[in-house]
Amino acid sequence: MAGKTILIVDDETPIREMIAVALEMAGYECLEAENAQAAHALIVDRQPDLLLLDWMLPGTTGIELARRLKREEMTSEMPIIMLTAKGEEDNKIQGLEVGADDYITKPFSPRELVARLKAVLRRAGPADSESPIEVDGLILDPVSHRVTIDESPADMGPTEYRLLQFFMTHQERAYTRGQLLDQVWGGNVYVEERTVDVHIRRLRKALGDKYEHLVQTVRGTGYRFSTRS
Repeated sequence: MAGKTILIVDDETPIREMIAVALEMAGYECLEAENAQAAHALIVDRQPDLLLLDWMLPGTTGIELARRLKREEMTSEMPIIMLTAKGEEDNKIQGLEVGADDYITKPFSPRELVARLKAVLRRAGPADSESPIEVDGLILDPVSHRVTIDESPADMGPTEYRLLQFFMTHQERAYTRGQLLDQVWGGNVYVEERTVDVHIRRLRKALGDKYEHLVQTVRGTGYRFSTRS
């Protein structure tokens, strides 16, 4: 992941500098902008690999910039991590709805920031869809459509398998029930949102006591797959 270019957008110079120092020590190249207009110009000119975007910016807010970037073809796939001092769930949902890839609430440690940034970049990178995905002793093999837990086959239905595959290829991000329906069931299939809860329970049961904690409930939002408690 080192060598990637990160654009830091925050109107507070000390915060930008603190982030830049942490990321440069981790091997990243950093660009800085204090408002949405300067950020957009740098995005067009330098095409950074990831955007660290403060929610509360003067003038055009971070959320408005994120919405604009996700609409534009050139920047629609650019990973965005929102930086915010606001912890309210409705703000997080609003950020997820415009396409933010992750959320970090201030204050945060540089170590946490680097870890979350690496996770987002890893998800955004080109994926080998035929390679097995492993988390500790939990392995999903997309070729054979088999899941093994500590070398023993796991018993789960096709929907639970698709749900797990989506989660394991999109770790650490919270998804609403509606987003999970679109991604796992398909946007043109009518299924009630509470159906997601039923299949989440079945998936947790299939994962057993050792791994059910990986599928986490995010209050007010939905669910995420995370190795962090």
